[in-house]
Amino acid sequence: MSTITDVPRTTDAARTLRAELVERAAALRPLIAANADATDRERAVPAGNIDALAQAGLLSLMRPARYGGLQTDVRTLLEVSREIGYACGSTAWLTSLLNANAWFVGLFPAQAQDDVWAHRPGARVAGVVTPSGTAHVVEGGYRVSGRWAPASGCTHADWAVLGVTRPDAEGTADAVGIVLAPMSELTVEDTWFVAGMRGTASNTLIGEDLFVPAHRFHSVPDAIEGRYATPFTDEALYRSPFVPTTALVLTGPQLGLAAAAVDLLITKAPQRGLTLTHYTVQAEAPTIQLAAAHAASHADSAQLHAYRAADDIDKAARTGEYPAYDTRARMRMDAGRAAVHAREAVRTVCSAQGASSFGDSNPLQRIWRDIETGSRHAVLSPEVAAEIYGTSLFGIRGTVSALV
Repeated sequence: MSTITDVPRTTDAARTLRAELVERAAALRPLIAANADATDRERAVPAGNIDALAQAGLLSLMRPARYGGLQTDVRTLLEVSREIGYACGSTAWLTSLLNANAWFVGLFPAQAQDDVWAHRPGARVAGVVTPSGTAHVVEGGYRVSGRWAPASGCTHADWAVLGVTRPDAEGTADAVGIVLAPMSELTVEDTWFVAGMRGTASNTLIGEDLFVPAHRFHSVPDAIEGRYATPFTDEALYRSPFVPTTALVLTGPQLGLAAAAVDLLITKAPQRGLTLTHYTVQAEAPTIQLAAAHAASHADSAQLHAYRAADDIDKAARTGEYPAYDTRARMRMDAGRAAVHAREAVRTVCSAQGASSFGDSNPLQRIWRDIETGSRHAVLSPEVAAEIYGTSLFGIRGTVSALV
């Protein structure tokens, strides 16, 4: 196991590190933006993007410091992935997911974490926590089979987090879990043919009768209630609430896409006329001015919701107080609203710019496709989040979904 000097633990030190990491992300934007069209067209984030992110430390945000990671917090991941999302939605999505899956590993027993990182501290992890596989008990562990999709980042990963059910444990906390398996034991099927977030290469992982040692299984119901298997209980990051964190990390790329769309409108409007009107430039037209105001406000609202939830998650993790059900329901609502506002910001910009928004040469069409796709991830579902939150406001709990 590798060791490094302790990472900053105070709020001020964490903010300083966060600002530095965001600056590193901003420095990569020209490279990532230059590759954005090829990323979309070729349905893959270039290795050059991933290498640059790794060299800047931006794929180690959620890896334990015990293995050379930066072990930051959820707010830092959101701000970094927002910055990357400004340049490319797919690259930002992988930034979020490769980090988030490292966070999942940090919840497992020490032996499982060693399996992943002790001999290769830079190992990357993809995954699908949806229980699409089955685990059967055998001596020393489980035999696991299944098909898992969409596995964002699997092309660049060494390990995978996979959701499973255990028929033998029905009715117990072990009936649903996540397991860890090396990518070398899995097959990748090319199934990711979609309109947006095409570069994420979120293909299907296939496992047939894999042996998974017992220490590489973690109960999902236990995780939902904050009962994590890691023995390193002093590490604040791995006390973050399971479902709110899982949902919220997906919003960072969308914050960046929304901000990029607003800036495109503000940049282009003073240089273009408004077709079939007397306005010489769009920026003089109240229609465009109002659109800019509404789009910017939606982008701001998305950020406010996402950052509020992130700050609450990080505070709970620092204090060691696991949020109650109703608080977690509100956090999930925040994530859903962030997705809606970000999507609406982009939609408003596209409407203001008209049909030209969807020309192949206009980056707006890629931004629009990416956010329309990414904002509809199941764990973000604004409608489900609203139902969970609405019922909780009336003291009704646990009737909509277990994922709260």
